Amino acid sequence: MSQVEITINGRQYRVSCEDGQEEHLTELAKYFDGKMHGLIEEVGQIGDTSLMVMAGLLIADELSDAKQELDQSQKFSEKTYISKINLLAQKIETLANTLNAD
Repeated sequence: MSQVEITINGRQYRVSCEDGQEEHLTELAKYFDGKMHGLIEEVGQIGDTSLMVMAGLLIADELSDAKQELDQSQKFSEKTYISKINLLAQKIETLANTLNAD
């Protein structure tokens, strides 16, 4: 396990992560810190706990939206593939009927 120092809202935190994940964890911390600073600009310095809860909820909302978009995209893809497969099946059946008629 590795130890990484991250900064959230001006405070240092030491967190553990798997070896090789240090850079990824640092990037996640920067993203979270950016959310915190965005909230501070909007609502002011209302305390670390409240800001962290709000930032966590904003990120959870982003994740929920991304999952929903992915689900819709997958459903669209499935419908498209099914439609194309059915069209190909019809063409194959037409060709088979033509060959059988000869």
